[in-house]
Amino acid sequence: MDRPLLSLRSTLVFLLATLAGVVVGALTSLAGENTPHSLLAGLAAAGMAVPFFNRLIDSDATAMRPSGPSSPGMGEGENNG
Repeated sequence: MDRPLLSLRSTLVFLLATLAGVVVGALTSLAGENTPHSLLAGLAAAGMAVPFFNRLIDSDATAMRPSGPSSPGMGEGENNG
């Protein structure tokens, strides 16, 4: 089994989400809340951070593609308008 369990992108998304959850949980604890509230706040933040970082770290890099008539997926003679 030579391939990794998770891709580099998935690992980065989960790592950033875990880091966000730990920070929110620690800040909630420092604000004076009890431990169960701090854990719930951290878990909620981590859960909301996964889709955020998943969208933020785009897999197909659409911002780097040139837009124009020679972009992939457009046949000859097709117009966008």
